[in-house]
Amino acid sequence: MALTGIAIFKLLPKKNCGECGVPTCLAFAMNLAAGKAELSACPYVSEEAKAQLQEASAPPIRIVTIGTGERAFKVGGETVMFRHEKRFENPPGIALLIKDNMDNTEVDARLARFKQLQYERVGLTLRPELIAIKNESGDNGKFVEIINKIKSSSDCGIILMSDNTDNLAAGLQVCAERKPLLYAATNDNLQKIIDLVKKTPAPVVVKGSNLDEVADLTTKLTAAGINDLIIDSGAKEIKRAFEDQIIIRSAALNKKFRPLGFPTIVFPFDMTADPMKEAIYASIFVAKYGGIIVLSDFQGESLFPLLVERLNIYTDPQRPLATTEGIYEIGKPDDKSPVLITSNFSLTYFLVSGYIETSKVSAYLMVKDTEGLSVMTAWAAGKFVADVIAPFVKKSNVWEKVTHRKLIIPGYAAAESGGLEEELPDWQILIGPRDGAHIPAFLKNWKA
Repeated sequence: MALTGIAIFKLLPKKNCGECGVPTCLAFAMNLAAGKAELSACPYVSEEAKAQLQEASAPPIRIVTIGTGERAFKVGGETVMFRHEKRFENPPGIALLIKDNMDNTEVDARLARFKQLQYERVGLTLRPELIAIKNESGDNGKFVEIINKIKSSSDCGIILMSDNTDNLAAGLQVCAERKPLLYAATNDNLQKIIDLVKKTPAPVVVKGSNLDEVADLTTKLTAAGINDLIIDSGAKEIKRAFEDQIIIRSAALNKKFRPLGFPTIVFPFDMTADPMKEAIYASIFVAKYGGIIVLSDFQGESLFPLLVERLNIYTDPQRPLATTEGIYEIGKPDDKSPVLITSNFSLTYFLVSGYIETSKVSAYLMVKDTEGLSVMTAWAAGKFVADVIAPFVKKSNVWEKVTHRKLIIPGYAAAESGGLEEELPDWQILIGPRDGAHIPAFLKNWKA
């Protein structure tokens, strides 16, 4: 049973140093009990206390890792029901289904879409993470063959799906180093799955016909020492699947019910044969509360909205969506191209870069870290002023990229032009438009 805040407080060093991010050890203890803080935030807690506090400090929904290396995918670790309470931690994985009875042409086409359908946004690469390989044929050899093909052509996370435990074991053997997810442990094969995973460790999906059966299975698996579990509630229609996701999350977070304290996996294509409905159902599970969402196929018009929805929902609501500080090349700029500067609020970046592209004038766009604030707000807060902008320009290598020394600042920061001329005496400060929509006309008159 999880410890109370007072019980946790008794085990803390009681220094009230504030290094954990809250002013007192009591406040930190209460956050630990509520699952809103991590024990590692306290630098002074003793090893003895750590051992006793593991249960209290662990997230109510276990973090499960699929894959290894740079493409390792983490799911779970959630601590709140609603994003505005704190934030959601680990975005759901998007998986592509490939069956071992598909012909090579179809498999190659799906693999191509998996690799090609990725998008740059806010300095991030939005892309799917997983491929689910289903042993539809029931043939051991075909299953192993398709696993080897995908393993050699992609470094993505792998989900192995088979009703035959022997085939699942054969598949695991050829890609064990990739730490695949095994689908699935049921009442019928439970002991075989336990024996398999004890021999070759891997995360496991637990599948039941209802949540009571799922809880019974997870209890047996954790008792056997197998803790990296993902839940499939077995629902095949959208209403029940949606209800199950909420019940699982609520039971783990609000009731501290450990047998359901695991991330989930859902299959929208089992709930409809209509590709557009499938995408709509998937969007529901992005928000409420799918851990892994397996799609029957990928199409850009449905995958891109899901990736953007996921990005928006899993962005910390207490931190604005921001672009990474740096120098961005718009078009094919050369040494005579204009240099503009703006804040790193993502919407500002996208609007400004879009207007530059519209102008057909290649340019260098300098993006200053303003903690995600827009130009006007950052200027008012002292985060986009001369003595902040000038050191950024000096430390950057933009002066190596152009032969001129002209810097275009936003019209809303026009008041900083004098200060910038003092801080950057070799540069001519030009005042750009206040409204981004006027950037194309402004740049068409550009002369180095």
